[in-house]
Amino acid sequence: MTPLELCWHFLGLVEESSAVSERLGPWWDVPSYRKRWTRQILNDVSFHVDSGQIMGILGNSGSGKTTLLDAISGRIGNSGTLLGEVFINGRKLKRAEYQDCFSYVLQSDTLLSYLTVEETLTYTAQLALRQHSAEAIKKKVSAVMAELSLTHVAHSVIGGRVFPGISGGERRRVSIAGQLLQNPRVILLDEPTTGLDSMTANQIVVLLAELAMRNRIVIVTIHQPRSELFNVFSRIAIMSRGELVFCGQPGEMVDFFSQCGYECPEYCNPFDIYVDFTSVDTRNSDREAVTFNRMHEITSSYQRSDINQSMLGKIEQSLQQSDKPAIPFKSKESPSGAAKLGVLIRSERTVRNLSRDRMGVLMRLSQNLIYGLFVAFFVIHLDNNVNKGAVQDRIGIIYQSIGASPYTGMLNAVALFPALRAISDQESQDGLYSKWQMFLAYIFHILPFSILSVFIFTSFLYWTVGMHPETLRFLCYTAVVLVPHIIGELLTVVLLGVVQDPNMVNTGVALLNIAGILVGSGFLRSTAQMPTIFQWLSYLTFQKYSCELLIVTEFHGLELTCNTSRPLPGACLITDGGEIIDAGYPGALSRYTLDFVLLYSFLPALLLLGIISFKIRDRLVRH
Repeated sequence: MTPLELCWHFLGLVEESSAVSERLGPWWDVPSYRKRWTRQILNDVSFHVDSGQIMGILGNSGSGKTTLLDAISGRIGNSGTLLGEVFINGRKLKRAEYQDCFSYVLQSDTLLSYLTVEETLTYTAQLALRQHSAEAIKKKVSAVMAELSLTHVAHSVIGGRVFPGISGGERRRVSIAGQLLQNPRVILLDEPTTGLDSMTANQIVVLLAELAMRNRIVIVTIHQPRSELFNVFSRIAIMSRGELVFCGQPGEMVDFFSQCGYECPEYCNPFDIYVDFTSVDTRNSDREAVTFNRMHEITSSYQRSDINQSMLGKIEQSLQQSDKPAIPFKSKESPSGAAKLGVLIRSERTVRNLSRDRMGVLMRLSQNLIYGLFVAFFVIHLDNNVNKGAVQDRIGIIYQSIGASPYTGMLNAVALFPALRAISDQESQDGLYSKWQMFLAYIFHILPFSILSVFIFTSFLYWTVGMHPETLRFLCYTAVVLVPHIIGELLTVVLLGVVQDPNMVNTGVALLNIAGILVGSGFLRSTAQMPTIFQWLSYLTFQKYSCELLIVTEFHGLELTCNTSRPLPGACLITDGGEIIDAGYPGALSRYTLDFVLLYSFLPALLLLGIISFKIRDRLVRH
């Protein structure tokens, strides 16, 4: 293979506080809140790495390690102004090409708990590779698992907090394996040893060094590495306060700090000692001033050192060579947009992950039924006698059918979708697909569960309480109740595209549902008696059309009776269900078909909003 060189010449990264919601004052102090301030979080960082090398970036929390990887991988987004250049084999890399050149393994593993290791990698390969047969993809996955020592757990589920699966180190190797499927020559890893015991962390770093030896460049940020790893790293960089304090070979690091007057005591871990020397202690102002000056002195010594000058010379030499090798991009065999959507739909990844969660499937299918049991318990059986609540009970059942369905859909989405959202954030940054494609695939996969859940609910409630005993009316009732349930889940997913906190989405969907019932159902106040503005707003609620449809479905042609043994004044004013329709929903019978069309038109409208929502998310989320 052609040797590989990565040169990073970085002037700085300026991040505007407004982009990260940092203001000079609290929100209620408008003048100070509107002011913006700018802070520089990376400053004058340059380094050079050759193929076959692994570089470890050390530093205390807040030193800029993760931000540096974000900058290299092009994931800064709109949160800051990047002043710097990346060169591969002496060729300048365009910002739009960063994603196609670097593979980035994040600190947290975003994996579906109920899939096996082989299934997880196979689905990723199907999205990443084009013009590969199923057999070729299987061989590719097997080769990557063998390279990362995952073959023995190929058929083990990933697992999670609820139930056990593979170990933490194996989960981390699965995340790395997913990136290797595209044959990257440069791999970036953000603290891959976080949360692992020292022995497993050591094994991960040794494995990464072996990957680098196969003509790759590996750059990794790391916290508190063991002293045994000192000679595993080809190059070591130490950062503090956004500045590169040192970058060189392990042996050079020991000599450099010794020349600066900072010897590493015997039997001490040099990584810990040198990070302590270069960290700024912020516990009090005096300590901060002393440690900041010490860090600045070490940084200045490094910038004047032969180590830094030699590295800068290598960068200049790489840029000036005449015969420059091509930039080694990742595999360019990614399918087209339509093909990616087809893979997401056909792969059944969501369905397979959900179907193995037995408790989750049981709750999804039975929660509507459990609610129906409560309603049936209180109603027992509908009566046609007006004096015995024939009208009130039926309207109550219609109200509960329309009001509760969106909530169960919302609960389903909040329980399942955030994990898929985290995965889509990662995989879309890797260029596997767009976030809106995951949204459409999710809706396609959960639709059969929603239909089955609502059908179980309506089948039990409709016939148990004795609603209008006609099969066609039952099917119309089911078709109407299905829409609020799907809308509840769709609306929740749409909001989860732009709102990160599921609890806020819960509140928002609940309030919207309540507002829709108040304005559109006509139960609290007749639509004709509402102010004109609310009458117009009612046309924007699905509750208006669903309630009209169910009122007509149940009351049209219904014969009502009254207590003739003890007649009360005005007790027999209503003898036909049509009178209920005419009084509360005039003209609803003639609008029956139109109401069905308008009710179901909410579904494609929400799908369109969902696509827009997740396109917005592409701009909001860096990774």
